[in-house]
Amino acid sequence: MTLPPGPRHAEAAAPTFAVRTSALKKTYKRGRIVAVGGLNLNVPLGGVHGFLGPNGSGKTTTIRMLLGLVRADGGTMEVLGREVPARLPEIIDSVGAIVEAPTFFPNFSGSKNLTILAQGIGVPTRRVAEVLVEVGLGGREKDAFRTYSLGMKQRLAIAATLLKDPQLLIFDEPTNGLDPGGIREIRDVMRNLGDAGKTVLVSSHILSEVQQVADTVTIIGRGRTLAEGPVEAILAQGRQSVRVGIADRDRAGGVLTSAGYRVVATSPETLRVERPDAAPDPAAVARILGHADLWPFELTLEADSLEDVFIALTTSAQPDRPHLPAAPFGGPTTPQGGAA
Repeated sequence: MTLPPGPRHAEAAAPTFAVRTSALKKTYKRGRIVAVGGLNLNVPLGGVHGFLGPNGSGKTTTIRMLLGLVRADGGTMEVLGREVPARLPEIIDSVGAIVEAPTFFPNFSGSKNLTILAQGIGVPTRRVAEVLVEVGLGGREKDAFRTYSLGMKQRLAIAATLLKDPQLLIFDEPTNGLDPGGIREIRDVMRNLGDAGKTVLVSSHILSEVQQVADTVTIIGRGRTLAEGPVEAILAQGRQSVRVGIADRDRAGGVLTSAGYRVVATSPETLRVERPDAAPDPAAVARILGHADLWPFELTLEADSLEDVFIALTTSAQPDRPHLPAAPFGGPTTPQGGAA
């Protein structure tokens, strides 16, 4: 979906966030089904922000409310400093979005498809060549759309959202159905857009890809925020351990346990070593073992991935138990309520 142009308005004070929601709520079937329950979302200006949650957690519903496609039942929303949907016409030219598969003419070239769109929304046609280069389709612009791979078709859709040179781009599951090569292409396009100063809000369930491309993330479950902040801060909540490979596993485990470590045997010759209060230091582990005349053949520092943290948060979420988000982008944290 490419949003149509709206009326121009005088510039307001520069916003601090690209997107903010407070206590956002959406229910269906007269309140019996809660899709979004009291969601607080803070998307900083610039860079790539991952919007993560299990299926049915309210991601797509939230995006549709931000774009004025679905009416919220409660709470507030701001996009680029304007309250939406009331002031959506003021910033519509500054927002590009893909929330469903766009429709292109299969027998027309990528360039021809975008030229028709540009003329329809009042954008100079010179932008077509520019945006095709931005998404890496500069050498395939004359090929028919029907000959494009799925990844190329999705990049053409992103090019369509760039015609108005928007500040904010919102992509709902942009890598669905793509092979690894196509996923990487979309990831590179999003990263380049973020590096160029645009704000990219992307919902996704492919956590390994989000970890590679996102600067900040929001993790939601049951329609509410579970964690939010820079990717590094979210990962810091996960488990860190040292993988120890050693021949005398049992004696090594006893020595490390006596030294205050938490030790789990993971194979006949490997241990997972953790500290209850901090990340373990491989050098300290090696010294303790060396003093006991135990010599490891492997010492590897391991940390939970974003997917590990995501699973831990979303599987532990209970509808009646508030969660405290990770330190967000300034300001105090508050427990989130609600269920979906």
